[in-house]
Amino acid sequence: MALDPSNGYVAARSLQDLTENALPIFNVERVQLQFSIASDFVAAQVANNVLVLALSNGRILRIDLDNPADIDDIDLPKKTSEVGVIRRMFLDPTASHLIICTALGENYYLHTQSRQPRPLSRLRGVSIESIAWNPALPTTSTREILIGASDGNIYEAYIEQSTEFYRKEEKYLKTLQKLQDGPVAGIWVDTVADPRKQDVRRVLIATQGRLLHLVGKIGRGGHDGGGSIFTRLFETEQPTVHEISRVSSTANSSLVVSPDAPDSNSLESIATDRIFAWLSSQGVFYGRLLTAPASEELGTKVFSEGKLLPRSQLPAAEAPGSRKKTAIDSIESIALTQWHIVCLVGSRVIAVNRLDDTVVFDQVVLDPGQQALGLFADQQKNTFWLFTAQEIYEIVATDEDRDVWKVMLKTEHFDAALKYARGPTQKDAVATASGDYLISKGSYLEAAGVYGKSSKPFETVALIFVDNDQQDALRKYLLTKITMYKKSSTMQRIMIASWLVEIFMSKLNSLDDTIITNAELSETLNPAQTQDQLETIRAEFQEFVKKYKSDLDKKTTYDIISSHGREDELLFYASAINDYNYVLGYWMQRERWKEVLDVLKKQTEPEIFYRYSSGLITHVATDLVDILMRHPDLKPRNLIPALLAYDRNFKGPLSQNQAVRYLLHVINQLHSTDAAVHNTLISIYASHPSKDEKALLSYLETQGDEPSFDSDFALRLCIQHSRVQSCVHIYSTMGQYLQAVELALAHSEIDLASLVADRPVSNPALRKKLWLAVAKKVISQSNGIKTAIEFLKRCDLLKIEDLIPFFPDFVVIDDFKEEICAALEDYSRNIDVLKKEMDESSQTATNIKIDITALDHRYAIVEPGEKCYICGLPLLSRQFFVFPCQHAFHSDCLGRKVMEQVGIGKGKRIRELQGLISKGMLAGAKRERAIAELDGLVAGACILCSDFAIKRIDEPFVLPTDDRNEWAL
Repeated sequence: MALDPSNGYVAARSLQDLTENALPIFNVERVQLQFSIASDFVAAQVANNVLVLALSNGRILRIDLDNPADIDDIDLPKKTSEVGVIRRMFLDPTASHLIICTALGENYYLHTQSRQPRPLSRLRGVSIESIAWNPALPTTSTREILIGASDGNIYEAYIEQSTEFYRKEEKYLKTLQKLQDGPVAGIWVDTVADPRKQDVRRVLIATQGRLLHLVGKIGRGGHDGGGSIFTRLFETEQPTVHEISRVSSTANSSLVVSPDAPDSNSLESIATDRIFAWLSSQGVFYGRLLTAPASEELGTKVFSEGKLLPRSQLPAAEAPGSRKKTAIDSIESIALTQWHIVCLVGSRVIAVNRLDDTVVFDQVVLDPGQQALGLFADQQKNTFWLFTAQEIYEIVATDEDRDVWKVMLKTEHFDAALKYARGPTQKDAVATASGDYLISKGSYLEAAGVYGKSSKPFETVALIFVDNDQQDALRKYLLTKITMYKKSSTMQRIMIASWLVEIFMSKLNSLDDTIITNAELSETLNPAQTQDQLETIRAEFQEFVKKYKSDLDKKTTYDIISSHGREDELLFYASAINDYNYVLGYWMQRERWKEVLDVLKKQTEPEIFYRYSSGLITHVATDLVDILMRHPDLKPRNLIPALLAYDRNFKGPLSQNQAVRYLLHVINQLHSTDAAVHNTLISIYASHPSKDEKALLSYLETQGDEPSFDSDFALRLCIQHSRVQSCVHIYSTMGQYLQAVELALAHSEIDLASLVADRPVSNPALRKKLWLAVAKKVISQSNGIKTAIEFLKRCDLLKIEDLIPFFPDFVVIDDFKEEICAALEDYSRNIDVLKKEMDESSQTATNIKIDITALDHRYAIVEPGEKCYICGLPLLSRQFFVFPCQHAFHSDCLGRKVMEQVGIGKGKRIRELQGLISKGMLAGAKRERAIAELDGLVAGACILCSDFAIKRIDEPFVLPTDDRNEWAL
């Protein structure tokens, strides 16, 4: 149960602290025992949440604090009368190894996995006072450990568990040194990091009056305890000694080291060095176990930085029955927490903050006459214990580091105070105090960074830097301050950001002026260093703009930078906020085309290309088109004004025309079908001064019969600019072959007209008409009839009689006598062929008449018993039809079957005729015609081998209603 904290509780803190932290840092709680004891405790140890208690009757209790009901009750191999009462126990930090020492000099070893202590024969008679466990914390064996004895000897031993009777637990025992000033009250070993990666160890040894510090390389002993490793250290290194005067032989002496940090993520883990504390007759000497340098100087440094907490500084106790305070005679035991020294003084537990030696806890714990075994700390679990002969107390540390920041603040260790400060209030207090201190020392730059994180009034801090002309410090302060405002503090952020722009510009101008005049900025900076500083400030400004561009007002920022004439910074800001219109407009006004193109290459917004292409294409057409071709997302239609403006001023050949190059890329690579794009290309081709139509014709031919351009528009342009071949091609694609031929002939393009005349292959009449027009032109222009006739032989449709009307009135027949003779011979042959065809047709007609006459005498034989192919009943039972294929059906069966197969219209007509005939509504010739029509519809074809059968190809041979046994094989 918890003890009353009001019993002697003293706190050296202000009332405000008590208000903020109502609970004390330390509290002592009595542990309720889950077992009964028959005798008193004589020794105790705790490690890794394992509690080991030695009783006066020789029993040892091993308790797992995680499971208090799990208690191991262990007896020594011999009775207490033979070996003496257990005097001391030593438990390693992992709770794996326990060494038990009795009053008669017997020493035993007990492993955590064993219940039988084994005697240490080599250590028989050695009165062990202290043990330094191996820093590697092994669990299967102790590895190399140091043992301090009451006679001043220091031993090195290697102990491991042995299950064999004839084997000893100690692999070896080596005497390293003998001290002449009494027992070895405490000993500690740890590893010191060495830059040469050598195995360097530190040994700290405490006696009644001296504290020794050794550091050095250890030897390479054999593996698994093959030999001593500390012999070399003790033989070659001289210890650094801290000695006290007026040593009391009756005063307690011990050496303790702070436990592991409770949590690697906690604030305590920031401190990497452990703390040592040596209890002597003068008080407690403590300090940090520094790890560098790894030489003899390390001990001197450790001791020089150590502090002594004298006994007189601890609060005196009141004498029983009076208010008179008695001085402290001695401190019985000590333990180290992360930040405090816990002392056992008589019946009181006193906790002292080791940072400022203030007492934070003073409470009477023990009853009068109650004897304490001492204070103990669990190195790994960070728990602290007080044992008496009958009771167990736990000293609980709660929020132990909560006042560390105040102590650091008082001692002006501001960085450390800020690390340990919790919450915005504490951190603000540290920042304000730190800034005030730095200002008093003239460290304005350092103060700026600290003030920026404090709540000190903005105006006050700014005036301090302005009044002292500390522009660099003011800049740093503002850069820090802006990070402290939330995004919602829009006005504050805009104001600070704008002010920073002004400061940056002034600083850059100042550095530029210094460089230009080759003057030194200060006594410590030469022009070269000034140039470096200029680049640093410029980079800092650019980083500031990137980070806080959303907090800068565009117009204000432009005005500030422009007023200082900082062109590079102006353009950088515009680029940072993606105001590329400003950047491009800036360079365009100055006709800096290279810079314009550099900016344009980085753009992806189409509107920017549309806006600036007209101005750029006149001066850097090739580079601009290169950029445009890399952006397939652009709408070429929006670039047409720029392309046409460029073409009007272009005087070179088409092959070098960049507008043509871009339009061809859009058409051929991007497969644009926009009529405006195609019309623009035709316009450029047609209006070019060159008479060569190859490029235009090549383009028109690639368009095929379904062009993307406006044919009427193209035709008008080609006619306007006398592009005959192109006009003819367009007429042809439009199907206006006659106009195409006439246009070609009008310009005496005979060959071109001939090519067009051959195109309407599917229309011989039109083709002949076209060739007649060509023939007329050829004959009219030909010097000789013979030549004209030879040319016109290219068409297979023209005859000599077609050409005669075009010949002149007076022409010598000898020029085309052969052609006339050939034509007459062709006519004669054609007449013979026609006569033969007429004779064959007459014979065919005669044969048809004979076949028709024979049909009247055609018949079919029906055998007796023949059945209908549909119903299977005798055919002669009622009216029937017989087909030439010998299939026979009853007329009604055939009618039903036909009705199933024919369409709706024919089926309706059949039913209509059947009704008229059956009801006798017709008579005479009408009845005969109706019967003939009905027979024609029903019996027009056999349903088994005509088109009816083909339509039923998907029907199965065997229907569900059929008898399947008839089909069995």
